Amino acid sequence: MPVIHAADAQSHEMHGSRFTPLIRPSIGSRELCLWRLEIAPGTEGVAHRVNREEAFVVVGGGITMTIDGESARLTVGDAAVAPAGSVIRLDNPSADQAEVIVNAPVGFTGELLDGTVVNPPWVN
Repeated sequence: MPVIHAADAQSHEMHGSRFTPLIRPSIGSRELCLWRLEIAPGTEGVAHRVNREEAFVVVGGGITMTIDGESARLTVGDAAVAPAGSVIRLDNPSADQAEVIVNAPVGFTGELLDGTVVNPPWVN
């Protein structure tokens, strides 16, 4: 049975945030990726385009999420879906850390606004 224990998960740091993979192909998933995203207080996110649909659920603190130029404040229990091809940004303007569970299909990539393609290691 593919199981990953929190203590064994390897985290990745990028743009002031920590990404901790929980479900991904390297542990046996064929279709789904799921990771914990921790966003430090006062972090302004980096806008990027997502190539596949991506879902977000806030489980700690709060974030400001922008999808295609429309922003909303999300707090614990709130969720959002970014459609494939949309430009997104996650900000944490508060003084407290935010924690978000993120789900995307296997094969997910992002593209920075300068055209740089990001193949995140937490989804492989």
